[in-house]
Amino acid sequence: MGLLSFIKEAGEKLFGKGEAKAATAAAESAPTQENIAALSKAAGDAIADYVQAQGLQVDGLDVAFDAPSATVTVSGVVADQATREKVVLCCGNVERVAAVNDMLTVSSPQPESQWHTVVSGDNLSKIARKFYGDPNKYPAIFEANKPMLKHPDKIYPGQMLRIPPL
Repeated sequence: MGLLSFIKEAGEKLFGKGEAKAATAAAESAPTQENIAALSKAAGDAIADYVQAQGLQVDGLDVAFDAPSATVTVSGVVADQATREKVVLCCGNVERVAAVNDMLTVSSPQPESQWHTVVSGDNLSKIARKFYGDPNKYPAIFEANKPMLKHPDKIYPGQMLRIPPL
């Protein structure tokens, strides 16, 4: 899949907790090479923890965050294309992440999904109508974005969603 762009100001707020918060504060107050490296490591660890908390299976998961470019590089082996896309979304739908460099390998390749960035006024029915021609197919989009989506009405502007082929 390569490099995917995300909206840096939108997403999960993972860097306001624990080590990631301390590293962010240190890097912002005194942006030395050492502080930026600590921020990058803490952010990469926080994103990896988030991916694992979603129950997504990735053999040899490696998540690295480059703070100056706000880019996540994710690698490992996943079972299918859907898991690959969900891992990329977990990495990219994080506040302060501008891009994800997808280096994941898929054990059994399948067709790729399309992508949609949520705008103000969007809901899953409108998105389903746009991609499938039928607003009643919104459950397919909801299911494709679980476990990141907990409820069909809980989407936000800037969030990227995967739109699977029917």
